[in-house]
Amino acid sequence: MKAMIITAFGGPEVFQGADWPKPVPQATEVLVRVHAAALNAVDYKIRKGGAWAGVKPPAILGYDAAGVVEAVGECVKAFKPGDEVFYSPSIWGLPGSYAEYHVADESIVALKPKNLSFIEAATLPLAGMTAWDAMEFLKPKPGSTLLVHAAAGGVGSLAVQMAKAAGARVFGTCRDCNQEAVRELGADEAIDYRAEDFVKAVLRETGGEGVDAVYDTVGGATLADSIPVIKPFGRAASCVSSTADLSSANRKNITIYLGFMERARYKLDALRVLAECQLLRPVIDSVLPLSEVAEGHRRLEAGGVKGKIVLKVID
Repeated sequence: MKAMIITAFGGPEVFQGADWPKPVPQATEVLVRVHAAALNAVDYKIRKGGAWAGVKPPAILGYDAAGVVEAVGECVKAFKPGDEVFYSPSIWGLPGSYAEYHVADESIVALKPKNLSFIEAATLPLAGMTAWDAMEFLKPKPGSTLLVHAAAGGVGSLAVQMAKAAGARVFGTCRDCNQEAVRELGADEAIDYRAEDFVKAVLRETGGEGVDAVYDTVGGATLADSIPVIKPFGRAASCVSSTADLSSANRKNITIYLGFMERARYKLDALRVLAECQLLRPVIDSVLPLSEVAEGHRRLEAGGVKGKIVLKVID
């Protein structure tokens, strides 16, 4: 099968096309003909140096997939050949989805939303499950308030929609060029973090009260910088590494969730329901052919991507 592999750890230039052995599904696995694969930040982090994830070049990366089941293992019960599916391959050393075929355990695979194309569906698994985990902890509800950082990004754009579907008042930080798009996703306030201090903006818009919860998808000092806008006994969640002192959260009795997403079909089933009910829609920055994966990595790593970059595997 055709695949894009990394020949070593390093910059985007380490990608090259290759003929790779077509995988064979084991007892509980499904073989998927991949139609589309989306890019995530973890992709380029592993490309730069993924020994921590058990990856050894030459290797196939890619941690979002949508396609059609071609064959199933002898113990598979949930799927049959011809089923349209979407899922997030494991990052722990296994071949990824930058290829014509991929195998995955049936426990992390789900039926694709009927109203989405393969390209649209490929944007949802990793980012969607990450946002879902955070929303389960932050518990947005009617009357509650939530600040989402990087609200135009792959995870943030989905978190905004989930929180809005739950009835919350949503604030989102983003670049000026993405403010309109973030409002269209459902955010009540889109804050240009480059033009104004988001702390001052949130406190102004909430009459000095702040918000019930904050979701950080940026990392660095963002979570620590957000503590002043969180109400006492509020909540905060992050899906990225925080490098700043969070001790001030203690004095406000803030509960913090530092999440590392675990793959599970029930989360994908929830995303499918939201999508089919038109409460969740993919945000696509651009679509590239599989052969241009290096360019996708360059764009993603440079920042400023709105939603997801998707690789079209089948023409």
